[in-house]
Amino acid sequence: MFHYKTILHILGLLLLFNAAAMLVATLVSLIVDDGASSGLLLSTGITFGVGLSMMLLTLKQKREIKKRDGYLIVVLGWLVMVVFGTLPYLLTGSVQSVTDAFFETMSGYTATGATIIQDIESLPKSLILWRSLTHWLGGMGIIVLAIAILPLLGIGGVQLFSAEAPVVGGDKLHPRISDTAKRLWYIYVGFTALQTLLLSMAGMSVFDAVNHAMSTMASGGFSTKNNSMAYWNHLPAVQYIVIAFMFLAGSNFVLIYLALKGKFKKVFSDNEFRWYAGFVIAFTIIIFLGIYSKVDLSSASIIDHPQVLGKLESSFRHALFQVVAVITTTGLVTADFTSFTPFLTMLFFGLFFLGGSSGSTSGGIKVVRHLILIKNSFLEFKKSLHPSAILSLRLNNTSIDQSFVFKILAFFILYMILFIIGAGVFSFSGLDFTSAVGASASSLGNVGPGLGSVGPALNFSEIPVIAKWWSSFYMLVGRLELFTVLMLFTPYFWRDY
Repeated sequence: MFHYKTILHILGLLLLFNAAAMLVATLVSLIVDDGASSGLLLSTGITFGVGLSMMLLTLKQKREIKKRDGYLIVVLGWLVMVVFGTLPYLLTGSVQSVTDAFFETMSGYTATGATIIQDIESLPKSLILWRSLTHWLGGMGIIVLAIAILPLLGIGGVQLFSAEAPVVGGDKLHPRISDTAKRLWYIYVGFTALQTLLLSMAGMSVFDAVNHAMSTMASGGFSTKNNSMAYWNHLPAVQYIVIAFMFLAGSNFVLIYLALKGKFKKVFSDNEFRWYAGFVIAFTIIIFLGIYSKVDLSSASIIDHPQVLGKLESSFRHALFQVVAVITTTGLVTADFTSFTPFLTMLFFGLFFLGGSSGSTSGGIKVVRHLILIKNSFLEFKKSLHPSAILSLRLNNTSIDQSFVFKILAFFILYMILFIIGAGVFSFSGLDFTSAVGASASSLGNVGPGLGSVGPALNFSEIPVIAKWWSSFYMLVGRLELFTVLMLFTPYFWRDY
């Protein structure tokens, strides 16, 4: 039996968070007088009114959450936030279609970064800020924010945390889940503020710096410029700062916390972190060599001022930026990487399936899952040669239970099945093969830009309506790591035992 009143109570709380973010955008609109304040104020009022009503109507109830409640709250919470998050776009007239507004909002909250807006710079500044705020709230996780508040309401949050953030390593910063959520948000807010300061010092306007800091820390991808980070190709320092924070956002936040506590040995001894950094280094070298030897930078239009530091530095910077952006599923771009060479395009497409670290804001399959599957494959080779030997799979000097390996294998198989189904649906809707596989991989992995007609130089504005809704569904499934959403489509989830 579900505790529906408790579920509604928490959904109301989430809507209050949404209303607070809308109020920030409203205040900015009033300050800069961009003409969007009335629509934003109405959006804030509707969201606040509905959220407050839901909380007040369920104020007197037994505040209890079971595991099934947690899964339902997480999925419904994201959907409710997205539905009400469309209001600023629709009520200000910035986006005319409900489908487009839903797609843009889902892409924002899931930190995917795919967009249907063709001229971002023509939007009111307050709407640009709202896009970034949806990234920032969704990046760390709306439910993680709620968990930090729930103890004040007398509600435990461990079921929500495990449903929204199924961290593969299972590490927590504190025995109490609410304290873990608070520490995660302290790091998140602190790094966002630090990046804003550094970007401002490097040459960005304060407005651009704030928006890109939120987008970067969320592993999102929304930019304030039509050309994304290519707008600042003449300012290498800006792009190197973004690279550094994309890398941090793609790292396990538990390790970041340990690093801030001075425990660097634990960070550098972590298997996943070493592989994550190794992937970045290895693919950067390969792509750097490809760009430097095969790509004409001026014809590719990926650098505004070749005289800044020369082709060597430019090739390295664009290679490093795009590798980190794709691996961490951030989606910001300094160039159309699909225009380099067919080999490099294929390589970037492969990176769509990598993902950052577990416990990070990035999407994708995650490095640790790849690592465990690789280790298990080699272990099977050893078992074939030595059938009587007692061998166990180990990660960070800890034995991994075989049931955990089976769960990761199930995740990987399900992920690839969904990718193939998605490509089929996108093809059926009218996309060509390259665009269909690119859209499927990008949406499911929360990457942002795809291939073909949804590549970095274009966006999702011209794809059919059915493709936009399917992409939105895949963004949510990928953001919540498959099982949380798909579990709701199974009959035994709804049965009482």
